[in-house]
Amino acid sequence: MILTVTPNPSLDRTYEVPSLDRGEVIRATGERMDPGGKGVNVSRAVAAAGQRTVAVLPLGGAPGALVADLLDAQGIEVAPVPIAGATRSNISVAEPDGTLTKINAPGPELSAEEAELFLETVRQQYRSGDTDWITCCGSLPRGLAPSWYADLVARAHAAGARIALDTSGPALLAALRERPDVVKPNAEELAEAVGRPLATVGDAVKAAEELRELGARAVLASLGADGQLLVDDAGAWFGSARVVAVRSNVGAGDSSLAGFLIAGGHGPDALASAVAHGAAAVQLPGSVMPGPADLEPSAVTVTSEVPLDRALTEPVS
Repeated sequence: MILTVTPNPSLDRTYEVPSLDRGEVIRATGERMDPGGKGVNVSRAVAAAGQRTVAVLPLGGAPGALVADLLDAQGIEVAPVPIAGATRSNISVAEPDGTLTKINAPGPELSAEEAELFLETVRQQYRSGDTDWITCCGSLPRGLAPSWYADLVARAHAAGARIALDTSGPALLAALRERPDVVKPNAEELAEAVGRPLATVGDAVKAAEELRELGARAVLASLGADGQLLVDDAGAWFGSARVVAVRSNVGAGDSSLAGFLIAGGHGPDALASAVAHGAAAVQLPGSVMPGPADLEPSAVTVTSEVPLDRALTEPVS
C-alpha cells in the first residue's frame, strides 16, 4: 500500500482551447475536473495501476467535499483532515501544441492545531496498515513551517516507514537532513536546490549527487523531454522514452513517481517504470493518470552509460 500526503490539495479544472488569446472570449473544445495536488496525483496513478493507496489531505468547504467525492469515485481511500478554510481551486488551459497555462490559487491557511492533526492523521494511517511507502508531495500551505516535512520524515523513519519526497525550496532542504529514502525534483527544483544553472545531463547528475551528500538516499530527477535520472548508492542511470505527441504535462512527474514506487522504488527497473508512466501521462488529456493499457515499455530505454555531455533541451538558468 502506498500512502500519500498532500498538504495543499486542489480541485483542478482543465480547459482545452484552440489558442489562448488574451482579452478574447475563448470557447473550450474540452474540459475536465479532477482532484489535484501532487500527492493526490500519485494516489490516482497508483489506483489506475490497480494497487491500494490511501490519500491523507486537509479538506475544507465545498471544493474539499468535491475532491473527496472524486477520489472516492476513482477507488482511492481518503483520510481527510478537516480544516476551517476552503480547499483551493486551480485552472489549467491547454493548447493543441502542448502549451499549458496554469493559474494556481494559494490555498487555505492551516492553524497550529490543524497542522498537528495532519501529522497525527498520517501517523495513524501508516501504523494501521501494511504501508510500503509514504509519499509526501507538493508545496506547503500557509501555516505549515518549512520544517513540517522534516518532522514528518523523522517521525515516519522512527516507525520504520520508507519516505518518498517531492517538494522544493526551503521545505526540501530542511527535510534532507532527515534522510528521505528518495527525493524527486524536476530540473528547475534541482537547480534551485544547488544554487546554480543546469545546462547538461552531467550538470544534473552532479546536482543530484550533491542532494545525496545533503542527506537524500536516492534522487529521481525529471529532466522534461530529455528523460529522467536516478542516482543512488549503486550509481547513476538515465532513462528516456519515445513520445508521439505531448497533450498535457499536468501530473506527469507525479505519474513517474508512482511508477517508480509501484516497481519497488529502487534500481533501473523502477526507473524504467517511472519513465514509462511519465511518457504515457503526457500523451493523455488534462491530469488523466495512465493505466496499464496506456504504458509502452518497449519505447523506454534505460542505461548506466549516462550521456553526461548531452545538452538539456530546456537548460535551467
